[in-house]
Amino acid sequence: MTTAHVDQPAGPARKSWLRRRGDLGDHVARAVGSLQARVLSTVPQPEAVSALARLRRGLGRTPGFDFTLERYLQVPEHLLGSRPANDAEAADSEHAVHDAVTLYALHQQSRRERMHADGRGLGQALSELVHRSAGPDGVRRRFAALGTASTYHESVYHLRSLIVMLREHQIPLDYGLLADDLRTLRRPDGQSTVQAIWGREFFRSRPAATDSPEEDQS
Repeated sequence: MTTAHVDQPAGPARKSWLRRRGDLGDHVARAVGSLQARVLSTVPQPEAVSALARLRRGLGRTPGFDFTLERYLQVPEHLLGSRPANDAEAADSEHAVHDAVTLYALHQQSRRERMHADGRGLGQALSELVHRSAGPDGVRRRFAALGTASTYHESVYHLRSLIVMLREHQIPLDYGLLADDLRTLRRPDGQSTVQAIWGREFFRSRPAATDSPEEDQS
């Protein structure tokens, strides 16, 4: 398990907190980090660039859709966890890895900045997006929709639109943490757990004062 230390700007309203990746998250962070390094090298490696494009085509598809992407999407035996009785169905960990890595491929598309960054949880990234976006209410609405999603697939659907917005504003995300969150999201009662984590991250990352004195007056 890796501890990702997130440092905030100094000041009375700024503290640092620890967000811990599990073993599955560490595995995904290594895979994504390696791909990112090769895509963003001074001379991008053709295999990595091709893999990024093929991974984007996997968005919304079933784990195992392309065996040539095994290097990025395979889940080691010791991280598979419980498996469905039907071998034709993917395990929760396989869904989580597939969706996290394909969302990273969407996030990194056409960007020369690192869109995977250790320690940056989804709530923190979206808080930054709110304060950098020209349409913060639209971001809040999408985040609220994610926070009230009732199914895993609905959550991933809303995540996809938010990832596009993060890409537009060059705001990175820790895809290892996201993989851990997605696996929890698939578990019974996991929805409320993950939504609470994202909400706490979001509010902890907000500036101490977000409104001007004029806005406080009624």
